[in-house]
Amino acid sequence: MNFTELARILKISPQELRDKLPLLGFDIGQKAIKVDRQIVNQIVNQWPMLLKKLKEIEQKNQEKIKTTETNTPNKKQIKISSFITVRDFAALANLPVNKILSELMKNSIFSSLNEKIDAETAAIIGADLGLEVVLKQEQIIDDVEKIDEFKQIMEKENSNNLITRAPIIVVMGHVDHGKTKLLDIIKNTNVVANEAGGITQHIGAYQIIHNNKPITFIDTPGHEAFTAMRNRGAKVADIAILVVAADDGVKQQTIEAYRIIEATKLPFVVAINKIDKPEANIEKTKQELTNQLKITPEDWGGKTICIPVSAKENTGIKELLDILLLTADILQDNIKANPQSMAVGTIIESHIDKGEGPVATVLIQNGTLKINDPLCFNNQLYGKVRALKNHLGQSINEAGPSTPAKIIGLKTTPLVGDLLTANKNDKQIKIKHVKNSPIKKIIQPTKESENQKIRKINILIKSDVLGSSEAIEGSLVKLDNPEVKINIISKGLGNITEGDINRAEANNARIIGFNVKLIPKVEELAREKNIQTKIYHVIYELINDLKINVQELTKPNVQRVNSGKVKVLAIFRTEHQSQIIGGKVIEGQAEINSFVEIIRDKQIISQGKINKLQAGKQDVKTVEINQECGLQYEGSPAIKQKDILQLYKMEPIK
Repeated sequence: MNFTELARILKISPQELRDKLPLLGFDIGQKAIKVDRQIVNQIVNQWPMLLKKLKEIEQKNQEKIKTTETNTPNKKQIKISSFITVRDFAALANLPVNKILSELMKNSIFSSLNEKIDAETAAIIGADLGLEVVLKQEQIIDDVEKIDEFKQIMEKENSNNLITRAPIIVVMGHVDHGKTKLLDIIKNTNVVANEAGGITQHIGAYQIIHNNKPITFIDTPGHEAFTAMRNRGAKVADIAILVVAADDGVKQQTIEAYRIIEATKLPFVVAINKIDKPEANIEKTKQELTNQLKITPEDWGGKTICIPVSAKENTGIKELLDILLLTADILQDNIKANPQSMAVGTIIESHIDKGEGPVATVLIQNGTLKINDPLCFNNQLYGKVRALKNHLGQSINEAGPSTPAKIIGLKTTPLVGDLLTANKNDKQIKIKHVKNSPIKKIIQPTKESENQKIRKINILIKSDVLGSSEAIEGSLVKLDNPEVKINIISKGLGNITEGDINRAEANNARIIGFNVKLIPKVEELAREKNIQTKIYHVIYELINDLKINVQELTKPNVQRVNSGKVKVLAIFRTEHQSQIIGGKVIEGQAEINSFVEIIRDKQIISQGKINKLQAGKQDVKTVEINQECGLQYEGSPAIKQKDILQLYKMEPIK
């Protein structure tokens, strides 16, 4: 029998079975493809008893681990916010900055001491340095409350009412490694063509049927600006697919995506995409996965299933879906829900629609959401479900467990990551004032920003969906430096209005729109009031433009670099503010447009600049050492024969 078939029968992953069989006395080898029928019968017949034996072995191992942990000294604990500069992290850890930078470089992160790193990166670096890095209490309280609330709801469920729901799969990876194209071929719709720049701009959720079993997919954007959205996508998922291109290998966003998978302890498989390309190298990609992420493929003796696929040629897709269903079967005890219960789900996107008003995409995790159900976010009543639509835009009457649905009937937009609950008896729900608002109040300038030395770029952000707005804000924070600050005076959803123009005028701000419209009337008002407005459809173009603005306002730090010395041999012409001289390069090289110090008897007599340089009656840019040349000097005509000219340039420090 094929080894994978045996694993399916026993509802366990092939690699896990390979690891456990030797503990039970069946050493068939790590690379075995087929198993003798007699041994198969023994394993299958004795499997319940063998599982008990395995539990005993695992308990003994856990006891050993506990004993080891008891004997090991406690790690130093440091508390940080969601983002922290490398300098501040080093200070909290009481370690040299160079040590932190070195550890970051080992993890392929190249940061300066004033750049910010997220809490997840800090935790990984801290673990390598023997530190326990934790988020400050105020940072984690919201997530803890949401997790606890969901756990409490699930604990009340009678286990007899629970049924296996569709597994929720999150697709993660680098920006252009073909994640959306992979989903495109899976669900037979063209999403890529509708995305600006071929890059997914928002989280989308889709459901398919494979081997008569439903599977729900969450497509998370790949660009680094959407880290927050990607984190939220991973929290509601059961299994992850890490997509890596066979022609490009492991990239920065691949590492970032894997960190999220690792932090959320998600089971995952690797899809090695684009194997149809001539430059594709599957073995090299596996080598990079092993070296950079410590992911050892199953066929190399590891535990991670790596499946070569081509979304373009529809190769390996069936095998990928088969593995996802097998993994879901192994995890089936954790993938259960009660469809008869009240609906509980997580908001994965929200925005304002011109015709439908505030709408949100919810992924139902337990229960069934129906038309007219009261909607409750964070114990606040938000209205009733007026209409439900599935991922194809079709109207539906209800949405069961693992089903993504678009909700129409909200009074305002919920936050991405909010936990939705529905109650059949809306009288039991306490009506509270809605705190979430699509537009934040104007942020008052801080004392730091009032400092005359700090230049500010005031901006007002309008976006189509909440996730994009948060992602933009998170990315812009990273562009700040000690001289220039990006000051977000307001952010909101929907098209740019006259009120936005007036607000921008009052705060000397520019307006940035993301996937929104600027109607002619408002555009004319912006011109009248001289308010700069710009609409973007791809987020990294927006970030790059603002990065350039910050760089333009930042005074470059420059340093003097000596380039060479010239000994004056002859003076050919002397004018009011210039001289033409002949000389010999005695050190380094002579370069055109160099600054000059005239040195006589070891004293600096005067200063000027080289405007023209000739060698052998030809205009040149440089003259090397031991060569004679002619120079046109601009400055006070103080040069005499036998003087030494010290040439130097002022270069910016990168």
